Amino acid sequence: MAAEDRTGYERMAFKHWVDSDADGCNTRAEVLLAEAIEPPTVSGRYTINGGIWHSYYEDTDVQGARGLDIDHMVPLAEAWDSGASTWSAQERQDYANDLGDTRALVAVSARENRSKADQDPDQWLPSDPETLCRYIEEWTVVKSRWGLSADPGEATALTDFADSCRDTRITCTVAR
Repeated sequence: MAAEDRTGYERMAFKHWVDSDADGCNTRAEVLLAEAIEPPTVSGRYTINGGIWHSYYEDTDVQGARGLDIDHMVPLAEAWDSGASTWSAQERQDYANDLGDTRALVAVSARENRSKADQDPDQWLPSDPETLCRYIEEWTVVKSRWGLSADPGEATALTDFADSCRDTRITCTVAR
């Protein structure tokens, strides 16, 4: 547990939506293609058209990629507050484009992602209460994977929610 500090945070400190594997498809497109429940068509330089995605935060299907945001499970500002402020630019880029664990980035409705903003589970939870355990698991995995701290309110919320998720097993591979 540690206090958080947003001093010096700028979203641009986390270079995101890069094409890490140089296949012409940036991180946003990679997540969209991986999570589509009805595959979109892809044209040109990975222009995505059509398709359907399930936004689990509110248990709804979204048609077309334009209605989606790719959510950083632990928002960039929250990561900064929790330890990423001491990372190198490359480590922050790796975090912002983490395709090494499917729980790090998730396609959700733009509306729900924007209501979340930079808030942690002490301040915001998905609107579908049936997804609480999944959300808490994914949050905990990303924090653990990247060695990020939790502030006291966040830690209390995670512990309280975990009590109702006793059947959830959490495993992850450390990223750094």
